[in-house]
Amino acid sequence: MLKKIEIEEAVGLRLAHDLTRIVPGKFKGAAFRRGHIVRKRDIPQLLDLGKKQIYVLKVERDELHEDKAARRIAKAVSGKGFHQRGPREGKVDFIAKTFGLLKVNIAALEKINAIGSIIVSTRHNHSIARPGEIVAGTRIIPLTIQESKIKKIDEIGRQEGPVLEILPLRLKKVGIIVTGSEIFEKRIKDRSAGIVRRKVEALGSRVIREAIVTDDVLEIAGEIRKMKSIGCRVIIATGGLSVDPDDVTLAGIRQAGAEVVFYGVPVLPGSMSVYARLGKTVILGAPACVVHDPVTALDLFLPRVLADDIISAEEVSRLGHGGLCWKCSACRYPVCPMGKGV
Repeated sequence: MLKKIEIEEAVGLRLAHDLTRIVPGKFKGAAFRRGHIVRKRDIPQLLDLGKKQIYVLKVERDELHEDKAARRIAKAVSGKGFHQRGPREGKVDFIAKTFGLLKVNIAALEKINAIGSIIVSTRHNHSIARPGEIVAGTRIIPLTIQESKIKKIDEIGRQEGPVLEILPLRLKKVGIIVTGSEIFEKRIKDRSAGIVRRKVEALGSRVIREAIVTDDVLEIAGEIRKMKSIGCRVIIATGGLSVDPDDVTLAGIRQAGAEVVFYGVPVLPGSMSVYARLGKTVILGAPACVVHDPVTALDLFLPRVLADDIISAEEVSRLGHGGLCWKCSACRYPVCPMGKGV
């Protein structure tokens, strides 16, 4: 319960909550912390903050103060890969401890935010998290909340958690296959391998073999098997996934014995992409546009593969909502794990 006290009568009383001060472009934070004992010399500054009254708080037995509630929520939703900062002004921040992939259980998150008077706010699912970055935050809206609401979050965390976690990006051996008779015969110079290699290295993995093969199903399949035999856990094929009859990369992937999970994704640029599995090795068919578009569907799937995050065809079918944003510099960040266009 809150009790309002005129500021002139507040000397000697403890503040019930943080009082925020904002200086546009310079500062936003607590001018006075919860529990601060008001002194006579504080009154002018409090008035400058627009505070003609302060609030004394009495928390009932079935209520939680905002700080305690925020800590409880953070504990209920948090998985591996974070450390927490706060509460500050009633808010707890989730800070990445490791370089990895942010995983958000969106359905559980929506249930939490639908409870009312509670927020858990995150960066986009499957975005890259770097050590020290804030990737989520939580708080309650009022100063106190019924403990029964927090117990609902406890239950969601137990049954559906973790709601938030960071999967570390693992160092993997990668092979790159460039397909195309015109490249194999040195009629044109390949640009795709260098682009893909830089993307792989930026995510902490290592390319151990690059090969150029002609448009031949058996040769493509043979090179895939060879890369797998020398320890490549990820194989990326470039150069031939269009509908042209002589683009046989997809057939070569199948000939190698791989299971094609999906071919074609509702993301632009990069709709002609492939994801396949050959035992424990993942094969990604990179779209041809990788040579001229800085961000393609490959940038969406590669971090997940390096984090051992299984991708289903059903999940990919949902990428159409927002999938065109890859072509829009104004809103590319929400779907771009590499941070392009920010």
